[in-house]
Amino acid sequence: MSDTTASLRRKINSAGDLQSVVRTMKAVAASSVGQYEKSVAALADYYRTVELGLGVCFRQSGRLPSVAEQKRPAAAGAIGAVVFGSDQGLVGQFNDVVADYAVKTLAGLPAASEVWAVGERVHARLADAGLHLMGRFSVPNSVKAIIPLIGEVLLESEARRSRGEITELHLFYNRPASGSVYTPVGQRLLPMDENWRRKLAEIPWPTKNLPEVMGGGSAILGALIREYLFVSLFRACAESLASENASRLAAMQRADKNIDELLDNLNGTFHRLRQSGIDEELFDVISGFEALSAEEK
Repeated sequence: MSDTTASLRRKINSAGDLQSVVRTMKAVAASSVGQYEKSVAALADYYRTVELGLGVCFRQSGRLPSVAEQKRPAAAGAIGAVVFGSDQGLVGQFNDVVADYAVKTLAGLPAASEVWAVGERVHARLADAGLHLMGRFSVPNSVKAIIPLIGEVLLESEARRSRGEITELHLFYNRPASGSVYTPVGQRLLPMDENWRRKLAEIPWPTKNLPEVMGGGSAILGALIREYLFVSLFRACAESLASENASRLAAMQRADKNIDELLDNLNGTFHRLRQSGIDEELFDVISGFEALSAEEK
């Protein structure tokens, strides 16, 4: 009996230690979700401002600067893609969902695809799917760490576009939805074609005051396009990180609930066995007392 209760006590202690770790991870994930959601909310206003500025420039200039126009090499290049995933586990189907969406979308495009993966886990998932991978970036661990990543992606993609190796650049990532739910989305970032220019030019100005481009129009347009590329990649990464941590938070909440149920079962079994042992000892004492009483008679 003592070995059985001792074994249960060890299991209860181990489950309690595991629950402490899970609750710590849950608190960290909840804090990270708030951090990235605030970043996404702040970016929404800035993104809208950049779009309004681009719309004004396009209405006045009527064309894209040469740096942003679609480049058509003699031989058509591949379609480049950046897929945002995770480096760490405990995120449920997070990487599978975005990888499956990227694979399905790229399969429907007319040219071959070359992919950069942001995250070790999604890199492995894309490799298993048979995609041609050009490289892997580490997932940022804070909002400040997103900026260096975006710089690397922009430099690498522009270098390949300038050599004619890729003609388009697509982004794939998970976007937060209601609660802990997320949904995979895709965005064609480059080239900036006539349809893109027309849509921005049709955005109405939010006030009655007519806007005017000051100084050199081409210089301002070029600066706004660089900001558009940066903020688009930044938003994709921030939304992916918010979705990742929301998925991890949901996984930790499920684990916490399962550990609670396990502890209830273990504690119930432990108390029943302990009470059974006490009852047996009492029965032995009573039986011994009755035997002694019978001998004395």
